[in-house]
Amino acid sequence: MTKAIYLKEHKQIAEKLKQARILAGLTQKEMAKKLNKPQSYISKVEQGEQRIDVIELQHFASLYKKNLSYFIN
Repeated sequence: MTKAIYLKEHKQIAEKLKQARILAGLTQKEMAKKLNKPQSYISKVEQGEQRIDVIELQHFASLYKKNLSYFIN
């Protein structure tokens, strides 16, 4: 078993989250407000420093008008 905390799949999801936000025309600050989180949270998620669970991913997907499969394929 790997000792890495973050796998390449985590990095790919983080990159997809950033792409989806940009495509949705939202800033990190706007997204943070929609999620009732600080802007730094969105930044950390997009940089792969903050992992999110599947429920949080579903919230992001809903706000970005994307299916969950967009983030995991």
